[in-house]
Amino acid sequence: MRIAIIAPGSRGDVQPYLALGKGLKDAGHDVRLLTHENFAGFVKTHQLEFWPLRGNVQEVAESQEMRELLEKGNFLAIAKFQANAAKRAALEWAEDGMAACADMDLLLAGIGGLYIGISLAEKLKIPLIQAHSIPFTPTKSFPGALFPPMPLKLALVNSLSHHLTRQIMWQSSRGADKVVRQAVLGLPPAPFFGPYRSTAFENMPVLYGFSPSVIPQPADWDADKKITGYWFLEAEDTWRPSPDLIDFLNSGPAPVYIGFGSMSNRNPEETAELIIQAVHLSKQRAILLSGWSGLQSHDLPDSVFLLDSVPHAWLFPRVAAVVHHGGAGTTAAGLRAGVPTIIVPFFGDQPFWGARVAALGIGPKPIPRKALTSENLAQALQEAATNDAMRQRAANLGSSIQAEDGVNTAVEIIQRVRL
Repeated sequence: MRIAIIAPGSRGDVQPYLALGKGLKDAGHDVRLLTHENFAGFVKTHQLEFWPLRGNVQEVAESQEMRELLEKGNFLAIAKFQANAAKRAALEWAEDGMAACADMDLLLAGIGGLYIGISLAEKLKIPLIQAHSIPFTPTKSFPGALFPPMPLKLALVNSLSHHLTRQIMWQSSRGADKVVRQAVLGLPPAPFFGPYRSTAFENMPVLYGFSPSVIPQPADWDADKKITGYWFLEAEDTWRPSPDLIDFLNSGPAPVYIGFGSMSNRNPEETAELIIQAVHLSKQRAILLSGWSGLQSHDLPDSVFLLDSVPHAWLFPRVAAVVHHGGAGTTAAGLRAGVPTIIVPFFGDQPFWGARVAALGIGPKPIPRKALTSENLAQALQEAATNDAMRQRAANLGSSIQAEDGVNTAVEIIQRVRL
């Protein structure tokens, strides 16, 4: 089959789809990955065909307005900002998508590319498989992954939160979607309450790239909803750690990893100092990832090592615990490593994964970014380092995830689809 995967977003959003694309290519399919121009090298390094969607998502994430919104953690304000950014790019993405998908047999898209994927599938009369890295099908079992945390966990409230999430996403995108469908694709507007019953994915499975050991299959999901296991992108054999990193790892007890990925900070040096103080208070050693926000400190103590980037699959099994923002991909890598996880959520699905980690007993309660202090981070670091029961639960879960092959399971399901 000729398969196009539509994957806009940050690197953490793109990486699972790159892994899935590699699995499909290895199974003999022609795969084209549509994502932002700044990921061209990343995709090509893994020998997958790259097709650019115009725009640079990193520039949006690093803007001053986005930094301020992320620190405040207001879901609606962030969704509005992202919707406005996507609206400006929507026409270009539709044009790029038409050129990329015209000769395809099958489209795949997750939440980030879902609406443009549906429109392209309807225009080109190509089936679309939903492939998500977070829960998106409504269920009574747990609240919506993108909905703000709620004190109540009632079945009705859980189900309602999923539907509200879908409507918040759709209504913020509906105007741009209407323009795209009319101006570029020549299609009528999608239904007012969203294209969630589109014929584009009629009789198609819905794939979920996370572990059933982390989120078991909800009893109220239909059989076509498939939890496959995580879609991990393995580190390239050519990558080698620096001698300085090896020396630091070998020079004392296993350090903790601390990094917030693509989450920006208004004052990165202040954040770095907060983290360094927490490391000192907890009497731990740490590897600090600078990330997109450019965390840096000119006077690092010997107990802290600063990195620009490193494959999570290589580093995480070598640390005592991982501290991060709670993106789906970083969370998956930490869980597979079998070490405790401390999540400092900013927005989106991050509080959901933080709550899930705490419920599984494999990490302390999440610390929202706007509530982060050196004292509460130090307390969480100490708990992760000294709670033997927590560490054992994390190790057991890691072993379960390591035994799964989410990419191969997803590929097998896709290959059973009748076009």
